[in-house]
Amino acid sequence: MAVDRLESLLRGAFPDAGELRVEDRTGGGDHFQVIVTSPRFDGLPLIDQHRLVNEALAEPLRDGTIHELRIKTRGTT
Repeated sequence: MAVDRLESLLRGAFPDAGELRVEDRTGGGDHFQVIVTSPRFDGLPLIDQHRLVNEALAEPLRDGTIHELRIKTRGTT
């Protein structure tokens, strides 16, 4: 299942995440929302936080697993 794959990739990139969720927004398996709270984001502008998430999900973005992605990130401070 795509959700499990995305969660695994994100957990690998953000092992210290306090919150990490992947939601299939439409039930079709290609429109997702991810929510990540991690100290890795502390002090980073939002665009850089989202870049880190996009880097973690580069392969499913490239291979078409993800058609649409909504990202919500937060640092811990």
